[in-house]
Amino acid sequence: MTVPLLEMRGICKRFPGVQALQDASLEVSPGEVHVLLGENGAGKSTLMKVLCGQYQADAGTISFSGHPIAPQSPMEAEGHGLVIIHQELNLVPGLTVAENIFLGHEPTRGGLIRSDVMGRASRDLLHRLGCEVDPNTPVAELSVAEQQLVEIARALKTNARLLVMDEPTAALSDNEIEALFGVIRSLCREGVPVIYISHRMKEIFSIGDRVTVMRDGHTVGTRAVKETTVGELIQMMVGRTIGEQIPKREVPLGDPVLEVEDLAREGVLEPVSLEICAGEILGVAGLMGSGRTELARTIFGADRADGGSVRVGGKTLVRRTPGESIAAGLGFLTEDRKQQGMVLQLSVRENITLTSLDEISVFGVLDLGGEREQAQTMVDRLNIRTPSLDQISVDLSGGNQQKVVLARWIAARCRVLLFDEPTRGIDVGAKVEIYELIGELVDQGVAILLISSEMPELIGLADRVAVMHEGALQDVLPRAEATQERIMELALG
Repeated sequence: MTVPLLEMRGICKRFPGVQALQDASLEVSPGEVHVLLGENGAGKSTLMKVLCGQYQADAGTISFSGHPIAPQSPMEAEGHGLVIIHQELNLVPGLTVAENIFLGHEPTRGGLIRSDVMGRASRDLLHRLGCEVDPNTPVAELSVAEQQLVEIARALKTNARLLVMDEPTAALSDNEIEALFGVIRSLCREGVPVIYISHRMKEIFSIGDRVTVMRDGHTVGTRAVKETTVGELIQMMVGRTIGEQIPKREVPLGDPVLEVEDLAREGVLEPVSLEICAGEILGVAGLMGSGRTELARTIFGADRADGGSVRVGGKTLVRRTPGESIAAGLGFLTEDRKQQGMVLQLSVRENITLTSLDEISVFGVLDLGGEREQAQTMVDRLNIRTPSLDQISVDLSGGNQQKVVLARWIAARCRVLLFDEPTRGIDVGAKVEIYELIGELVDQGVAILLISSEMPELIGLADRVAVMHEGALQDVLPRAEATQERIMELALG
């Protein structure tokens, strides 16, 4: 039997009002890809932050390579060879690749930084990862996939003996994911194990050797990937069986609520015309770069249109600005919730009521009691897990952040909602809750434009599916004709 390289036993961590970890455990063997799985808020990231010195455990022990450790900082953890690569990459865009790799560890001679040494060493590290990026290139000019390899190169530069990767494929294409998997397998062959956090079941079975499931701060169990199933893992994650069928609520459709006619943006969108009725879900499919997100942003007024018109409830939007769209009852849940969807340093309460301030103000003065009442109603309705309404939003799990953004648009009583990847980065349990919420909204007559890269989600929820290719609307398929094969055929042009 392989002796574990890492053993975490009985780890407990409490924050004000929240028991984040309770008797959590994890074992990782040399050279394996160990998947850490669980709903948002299950404790995965907290456990990894304890491991890598960002948090200190209240109880429990950590043993690495047979020796007890208790890192008090990320730098101390790196000294042991423990390195974490976060979902939001920690690179300095204005610095070069080499400068980022050696940041804080620059080689010097006579007080001067040895750029030549950094360049050669960076090139060797990147070559080891199959990456031919010039070390003198500013990081801002790299793709997300290339930036990720720079992060891994930086970890290898610190002689990482165990690498933690948190949702590493969230912003990658299929080809980039395969390339990353090749790098991970190469690291494992060299004896460097990888703890891999992901919500994507397909990835788990493609790259993982073993999987440990967490729920509510506890470790539920560990399985060999080859000896488990998707159904078993889901049941371990949520404590209940979830049917594979995505719940589709059938509701009678009303009159058109959103009407888009010849909406165009030079070089981005060919003239697009579509309409969505009250109670209808119009899915939008397409490959990366097809113009799906650009369509939603242009409808909402976040991007300027060069032609065409948008009508909400029969009323034409004249200025086509986000403010005018919101006033007309149009809401937009963006693809990037952290950068564009919410103000991370505001509280849960403030984020939820951000678009409803007029309704809860009297003569321009905010009714604080009314604000708290509205926010609490939304927290209860969407089952948002937060210690309090005053919790700073940046400290919530990804799934709960997404629910806060959803709560904001529901509180604003929008007639039309544009959802761009509403379940991206969300665990299975939270996805089902969002599906049920979408069903409630259409039952109330809300019209929804739903952009999703997950084909089963799109086919399962949508009444019709519009397919985009290179900025052009290829076709709008009725539900009966919206098969995966037909959608892909149109998406490929």
